Amino acid sequence: MVIPKIKEYRIKKYSIKNRLLWAASIFMLALCLPAGAQDFRVGVVDTERVLRESAPALKAEKRIEQEFKTRDAEIKALSKQIKDIQTLLEKEGVTLSESERRNKERELANLNMNMQRTQREFNEDLNLRKHEELSIVLEIANKAIKAIAESEKYDLILQEKVYHNPKIDITEKVLQYMALEKSAAP
Repeated sequence: MVIPKIKEYRIKKYSIKNRLLWAASIFMLALCLPAGAQDFRVGVVDTERVLRESAPALKAEKRIEQEFKTRDAEIKALSKQIKDIQTLLEKEGVTLSESERRNKERELANLNMNMQRTQREFNEDLNLRKHEELSIVLEIANKAIKAIAESEKYDLILQEKVYHNPKIDITEKVLQYMALEKSAAP
């Protein structure tokens, strides 16, 4: 009966030593973590802001606007023509002959179909061009982010976030870098 009690004592003694060693290890690790964390640099970039405010994004927006200006004017003219016919039918629909009224209604229906088709094509082409231009801007932004990360020795830069401390936001640096790079380029 003495032997089981000795084993029990040794197990308790060992587990107490083990627990003390684990506690000491965790304490030492906790002391070392802040020292290592000081060398770890994190930055955050607001991608939406870069796509809105960067020099390449603004230039892309102007190019797209210029490219689609004539088509937009055509759609506005078509819309005005539809409104004019609708007003004519509302005001003078009673005084028009049956055949003239039917012709105007048919013309209005054709213009509406043409307008819808033209508007749909316009929107599809516009979205495609915006996507192309934004992918170019993102490529430039990624190069800027990488250059800033390497030159300022960042360990991690995040682009998608829910919350961040404003101290680690490097969006302004990225915008400035992109403005300088695009102005230096031909």
